[in-house]
Amino acid sequence: MLVDSHCHLNFPELVNNMQALRQSMQEERVGHALCISVTLPDFPQVLAIAEAYDNFYASVGVHPDYEDERAFTEDQLVELAAHPKVIAIGETGLDYFRLTGDLEWQRDRFRTHIRAAIRAQKPLVIHTRSAAEDTLRIMREEHAGRIGGVMHCFTESLEVALQAIDLGFYISFSGILTFKNAVELKEVAKALPLDRILVETDSPYLAPVPFRGKTNQPSYVRYVAEELAKLREISYQEVERATTENFFRLFSRARPCS
Repeated sequence: MLVDSHCHLNFPELVNNMQALRQSMQEERVGHALCISVTLPDFPQVLAIAEAYDNFYASVGVHPDYEDERAFTEDQLVELAAHPKVIAIGETGLDYFRLTGDLEWQRDRFRTHIRAAIRAQKPLVIHTRSAAEDTLRIMREEHAGRIGGVMHCFTESLEVALQAIDLGFYISFSGILTFKNAVELKEVAKALPLDRILVETDSPYLAPVPFRGKTNQPSYVRYVAEELAKLREISYQEVERATTENFFRLFSRARPCS
């Protein structure tokens, strides 16, 4: 089976189609999914989805694009992360692509998430876009390697990937890996150690080829895995096994369904 290590099932494009989504997952041998929080007001909905199904899990955190999100504390994140179906802190990180100007508030929030993750002993889910240098710097300064995590929807260079791996992090590839113009990213996927790779959809966004431009869903993670197998010249089954083992190694609070 596969695991979709990053999706947003509470988003309006998906939340009312749960039965069909789960049927499609079953047909494509996608056994588990991690539902990612992007704001604290929406976290209860994310958690409710995880509570409703044995093979869904939740994270808690605030995406760096949500500038207007109410202030939150390290203690709040730790308290929310105590729920057994919450297996990660995030997504958090830095995004200098969508927002500009004085982004110190982004960096402060990122530090808060890292400190909360270390206290809660739950891995980080990190988003970085046009901000790799500062992302890695803050990870080092805040000792993110003490808890580890995943660089989700990775689109940075091989050098950035290797630095993140050195800090104890995994690298997750999304449907972008299947795009024809993702030439450099394909080389990164070929070069990284297989025991440090995850796959994801980031659904409802970034649907892989042959569904590019349509609404994404967890079952489509198989197309990311197929591309990874093709690039590395190994079997799909090897990718399936390795990425699933990697997920449960990283997110040790998650438990495979029998």
